[in-house]
Amino acid sequence: MTLDLFEPEPHANLLPYDGIVQDYGLILTPQQSEQYLQYFLTHLAWQHDEVLLYGKHYKTARKVAWYGDENYPYHYSGTFKQAHVWTPGLFRLKQHIENLVGHAFNSCLANLYEDGTQAMGWHSDDESTLQSNIGQETVIASLSFGATRKFSFKHKQKPDKVDVLLQSGQLIVMRGKTQQYWKHTLRKSVKIIEPRVNLTFRYFYPHEKQ
Repeated sequence: MTLDLFEPEPHANLLPYDGIVQDYGLILTPQQSEQYLQYFLTHLAWQHDEVLLYGKHYKTARKVAWYGDENYPYHYSGTFKQAHVWTPGLFRLKQHIENLVGHAFNSCLANLYEDGTQAMGWHSDDESTLQSNIGQETVIASLSFGATRKFSFKHKQKPDKVDVLLQSGQLIVMRGKTQQYWKHTLRKSVKIIEPRVNLTFRYFYPHEKQ
């Protein structure tokens, strides 16, 4: 199933079952989105991401920056990430998203894809640090800026897939059992030469600090 959102409108759930992905549509004007894009490109502490694959550490072409309520390391994808304290612009945006979504966030992983050759492989954000002791749902708010890119979901046990084109200023929220049953990816496209910044707001539970 493909959702071609030329002018994205809100959807209660992009997934057919086993999870919830809410599409809030465009939550910012084109001017606001462009201003935020330029701000994030120049003001965030970008560095190449490191991932652990088969026991070895690799640096990715994609750049990331971690921000949060506290300046402490998060254990994520097999490595420790040092969080920076919120920038004023990022903190204001976090508050805006919290009001829209009705959920608190204490951290944000910012991703920079400089063009369409940089992407993200299939994965689930199912780390235990994103779940509380009482098994609350994992809630991740994802806000896009810059180039429109194809974002895809595939079920872990069934052949179902969902594709969506994410535009600048568009917000989706993954919640419920989405991370348990679905993987997601950002597709490559050699035709895209513009940068994309993606902000993923998360809540890391204090009892899971590393």
